[in-house]
Amino acid sequence: MFDKRVHNFCAGPATMPTAVLEKAQAELLNWKNGGSSVMEISHRSIAFMEIAKKAEQDLRTLMKIPDNYKVLFLQGGASLQFSTIPMNLLHGTADYLETGTWSKKALTEAKRYEEAGLGKINVVASSKDSNYTTVPDRATWQLSDGADYFHYCPNETIHGVTLFDVPDVDAPIIADMSSNILSSPIDVSKFGMIYAGAQKNIGPAGLTIVIIREDLLGKANAICPNTQNYLNQAENDSMLNTPPTFAWYLSGLVFEWLLEQGGVEAIYQQNLEKAKRLYDFIDNSDFYQNPVDKKYRSIMNIPFTLANSELDKTFLEQATNAGLLNLKGHKSVGGMRASIYNAVDLTAINDLIGFMQQFEKNSV
Repeated sequence: MFDKRVHNFCAGPATMPTAVLEKAQAELLNWKNGGSSVMEISHRSIAFMEIAKKAEQDLRTLMKIPDNYKVLFLQGGASLQFSTIPMNLLHGTADYLETGTWSKKALTEAKRYEEAGLGKINVVASSKDSNYTTVPDRATWQLSDGADYFHYCPNETIHGVTLFDVPDVDAPIIADMSSNILSSPIDVSKFGMIYAGAQKNIGPAGLTIVIIREDLLGKANAICPNTQNYLNQAENDSMLNTPPTFAWYLSGLVFEWLLEQGGVEAIYQQNLEKAKRLYDFIDNSDFYQNPVDKKYRSIMNIPFTLANSELDKTFLEQATNAGLLNLKGHKSVGGMRASIYNAVDLTAINDLIGFMQQFEKNSV
């Protein structure tokens, strides 16, 4: 259908920087003049060890990760961590904040351990009654005394809801940052653990980054499988078993690209401008609407609806023909959603707004 790259607003697997893909393409058959692809070399070879070491160091630089945190490059998506976290950290009670689909899925998985008598799961608060369009007021949260950890999802990909401030709680904070990692500066030292599926702001699907404070290692319960024990993975440099080497390599290229852009602070300023332009257009239109409480609007995932939902199919068809892909909202929410991760540039936003303006003009 297309003879060139177009604007991809997919929530994940998401668009990647063109420069990264071009570099990977150039190196695909003969990496570093070694006569083979990076996909074909041993993960225990000196060559791949250098890739792994540099990727970790670049990520540490980008996020200013303190020395007392381990960085793991693991198989599987963030959803695998929903069950891995309680196996490693739950012994008494864990607190969960429910603000959308992904925090709900994490909560559901954790409750399996409560049902098995392996701990207690406390729902601190939920915004389900608002259809996950806001965050429960902090004053209403019911926190546990001495909780093993507090889990939340800072950016809900499906509903477009973000908690910009790190929750003020006593327990170690565990954050699912799959859709907002590297999009804005954060203070890693405020977290016990950060985890993120790579397929939104980092690289291809199949890799998950785990950043965990060292004092939380070595606490896995007896049923925790060897490969899901954070301590075992840390002691083996994430190579307890064969890691997703190509995804690791590509993620390293993305880290290099981010550093070339000026780092997280620079990309954050671009992300703010992209989000502002799209939100301003939506807010000044009677044809489009964003349902999220303005205090908690995501700068990564922007859902919106049309005044007449019967036009949804036509909107999507015409958008695709215009080279604006994957704007369909999640089936649980409906409408549209523009995921505007780091690799989505300002040109894409301007082209999307231009299309939306023209579609509105032709439809009223």
